[in-house]
Amino acid sequence: MSDSALFATYARFPITLVKGKGSRLWDDQGKEYLDFMSGLAVTNLGHAPDAVKDALVQQLDQLWHVSNLFSNPNQEKAARLLVDNSCADAVFFCNSGAEANEAAIKIARRYFQKVKGENRYEIITFNQSFHGRTLATLTATGQDKVKEGFLPLPEGFRHVPLHDIAALEAAVNDKTAAVMLELVQAEGGVIPVDPDFLREVRALCDRHGILLILDEIQTGMGRTGKLFAYEHYDVEPDVFTLAKGIASGFPVGAMLAKEHLKPAFVPGAHATTFGGTPIAMATVVATIETMLKEKAVERAAEASTYLIAQLEEKLSALPNVDQIRGKGLLIGILCNGPVAELIAELHNRGLLVVPAGPNVIRLLPNLLVTHEEIDTAVSLIAAVLTEQAAVKSVSP
Repeated sequence: MSDSALFATYARFPITLVKGKGSRLWDDQGKEYLDFMSGLAVTNLGHAPDAVKDALVQQLDQLWHVSNLFSNPNQEKAARLLVDNSCADAVFFCNSGAEANEAAIKIARRYFQKVKGENRYEIITFNQSFHGRTLATLTATGQDKVKEGFLPLPEGFRHVPLHDIAALEAAVNDKTAAVMLELVQAEGGVIPVDPDFLREVRALCDRHGILLILDEIQTGMGRTGKLFAYEHYDVEPDVFTLAKGIASGFPVGAMLAKEHLKPAFVPGAHATTFGGTPIAMATVVATIETMLKEKAVERAAEASTYLIAQLEEKLSALPNVDQIRGKGLLIGILCNGPVAELIAELHNRGLLVVPAGPNVIRLLPNLLVTHEEIDTAVSLIAAVLTEQAAVKSVSP
C-alpha cells in the first residue's frame, strides 16, 4: 500500500519537477528537460514569464480576494482584452476548463428556457471529444472511459460521429439547445475538425435556431497559430470557452458569448466564489498583454510551419509513423502501435511529451519556442522512433 496521503487519481510519470524557465524544466535530481508539453497547453509563454510574474507579485502586495459582490477593475480589464480581441461581447470568469464548459451548458439552457421561453436543454457533442470531469462535462464528453462508475449520468446530452453531418442533422430535435465541439480533438488523438464540416455545423445551427458552442480550452490563447482557433475558419461561435493558456499556469477559466446571450446570465443565474479574483485577473491581463506585445501568436504560427516541416522530413519515411496531424503547436504523431514506451524513452533522454490516446505522441511546445529547440526535439523523436523501427524489423 502506498504511503501517500493523496488519492491515486493520476498515473504519474516517474519524474518530480521542481523548477522551470522558458522551455526548460529541472527535476529534483538536477536533470534538465526540454518541455514540449507546456503543462498540457497551459504555459503558452513558457515557464515563469517575467512580465506575468511581476504582475502577480505586484498584485500579491495589494489584494488577494474580496468576492464577486464587489467590483474588480482587473476583472473588467481582462474581460475587455478578451472581448476586444474576439467575436464575443461578454465574459464569465471561473477557475477551470470544466467550469467554463459547465457555464456554456448552463447559459445555453437558460437562454432558451428563460429568455426564449422554449424547453430546450439538450447539447449535441461528438464521439472522442473531451469536455471535462464534472458530471455534466464528462457526460458531454464522447468517451465512455471517463464515465465508468459515475452512473446515473445527467440527462440532456447526445453524441454523434465527428464529420457526419447527416448524423448530426438526425440528432437535432425540438429539445436541442446547442451543438458543442472542439476544433481539434486533442485528448481524442489530435484530430482537427474539417473546415467544410464546421461551416455545415454553423449553417445547421442557424437553420434550426440553436447555438454553436466551441470548446477552446486547449486550442485557445494562441495554441493553433491564431489567438482563438475559430479564427482559422469563416465561422463565429455563439459561445466559446477558454482555460489552460489564459493565465500562464494560474487556474483560470472563461466562458465568452455573443450579445444576444447576455440576458440569460443575470444576477443570481450563475456564480463562483473564486472565479475572477484580483490575483487571477492580474495574471490573465499580463498574459494577454504579453502575448500581444511579443507577437506570440504570430511566432507560434511560424514555429508550427517549421516544426511540421521538420517532422515530415525526419519521420515520414519511418514504417512506425502513420501520420503527422494537428494545427499550430498542437501536433500529434500517429504511430501504428502503442507509444507509452516511446514517451518514456523520450523523457529519459530529456524531452517531455505526452500521449493523446494509446497511439499518438502529442507535442505542445510553448508559443515562443525557438528553431534550435525544435531541432533538438525533432532529433530526439526521430532517433527514438528510428531505433524502435529497427528493433521491429529484426524481431521474429
